[in-house]
Amino acid sequence: MTRVVLVLVLLSSLSVSPAAEPPVLLKPDRVFDGTTTHAGWVVLVAGDKIAAAGPADKVEVPKDARVIALPGMTVLPGLIDAHSHLLLHPYNETPWDDQVLKEPLAERVCRATNHARANLLSGFTTLRDLGSEGAGYADVGIKSAIEKGIIPGPRLLVATKAIVATGSYAPRAFAPEWRVPQGADEADGANLRTVVREQIRGGADWIKVYADTPHGPGRGAKPAFSLDELKLIVETARDAGAPTVAHATTKEGMRRAALAVVETIEHGSDGDLEVFRLMAEKGVGFCPTLAADEATARYAGWTRDKPEPARLKGKREAMKAALEAKVTIVNGSDIGVFAHGDGARELELLVDFGLTPTAALRAATADAAKALHLEKKVGAVKAGLLADLIAVEGDPMTDVKALRAVKLVMKGGVLHKQP
Repeated sequence: MTRVVLVLVLLSSLSVSPAAEPPVLLKPDRVFDGTTTHAGWVVLVAGDKIAAAGPADKVEVPKDARVIALPGMTVLPGLIDAHSHLLLHPYNETPWDDQVLKEPLAERVCRATNHARANLLSGFTTLRDLGSEGAGYADVGIKSAIEKGIIPGPRLLVATKAIVATGSYAPRAFAPEWRVPQGADEADGANLRTVVREQIRGGADWIKVYADTPHGPGRGAKPAFSLDELKLIVETARDAGAPTVAHATTKEGMRRAALAVVETIEHGSDGDLEVFRLMAEKGVGFCPTLAADEATARYAGWTRDKPEPARLKGKREAMKAALEAKVTIVNGSDIGVFAHGDGARELELLVDFGLTPTAALRAATADAAKALHLEKKVGAVKAGLLADLIAVEGDPMTDVKALRAVKLVMKGGVLHKQP
């Protein structure tokens, strides 16, 4: 009897791996592989990766594969948004200052949990989250919760607190004797090295710096850091293996950021042909954040049946110059300024502002993956890459609005949405 009990105890202590999930075969009308479109292709997924992609008669399908027919649909890589803020929600719901100063951190994290799910189900399987906007290292915790399967959400690259020059950020307009919490880390000079290292220690994948902000006498944004300070940030981050991204709206802020060789410049509202050519020469990508500009205009009372306000006209000119200079356009919307789950709006505006639908899709797949140093993991429908895939009704290469009709979402081989 004693021996039987001992054997049973030993057996019960052994961990038994569950049976592997069978492969999944996706059968759409066409596949956009991150660069071009292929009619009659299928995609075979095994585990968390793409096992094969190609013509239906060339892909060997295991007998136990689960087949998901997707008639009339297009399969494409999971979309990437390189400029997002999970810890923000639309400013017409609550002004930015009030979100930073009045919303409890726990509430902001709860909101971000819903935001992550909404973005994933709308087809965005990867986000670069560019600043927690006063929520400290909460983005690191949200990323961890997604990776551990506690909550659903896109793959996250996080920038934590971001870096601003002392006295240059917000909330502002308080009496000078009061110091209110800021929406980013303030630092200058040699102290920038310490702040960069602290943020990386805290979990930052990327370092975000505000190269210009509205500060000092008069209105409008002005450069916030010297070129040497920006170079110090970039070099310190690079030594630790972290890339740097710069918020810049003025020509001079963009010029300094490009000379410091950041990876991407965000917004770029006042960019002209000269500065975009410099960016192209230095290999610096551009996230236009068109949807955020449009949303801000709408919050101020503009409607689409009226002439475009000066801010949108200026951005249209900037986009024209960026395309002429052949700067790499990276899909980045500043989502959070507008509603999470509506990320397709940025791609619609990229087309409206001069890109072809195919170029806009590349900006949200292969080009974005390369800009974020993720091209060996995501951004293409290719054997060996992670199975981050979506299916939409229709053909987004002819009508980008098809991205509104997301019917299937797979991240790492896990189906989060299906017909």
